Amino acid sequence: MFIHIGNGNVIQTDDIITIIDQDIISSSVVMEEMMNNVKIIGPNEETKSLVITEDVTYFSTLSVATLKKRASMISTISKLDDYTDELELDN
Repeated sequence: MFIHIGNGNVIQTDDIITIIDQDIISSSVVMEEMMNNVKIIGPNEETKSLVITEDVTYFSTLSVATLKKRASMISTISKLDDYTDELELDN
């Protein structure tokens, strides 16, 4: 499944390692140093969260809570049963 993480970026949910609040990054010297060594996509202005994958870190203007809700909805949708074949048989 895919998730829209804001700023025109859509990534596979399986690629996400973690989502971190921007305030944690800006308050930690160690985290700031880590950010100097990764490929970053997205605007630095108005960043609310970071979505970290194995290859890329995305700056997102969406909050961690919003991204969590989106991921939860995707998880719920993927668990739904598919009754498409049964509907076609009824017609």
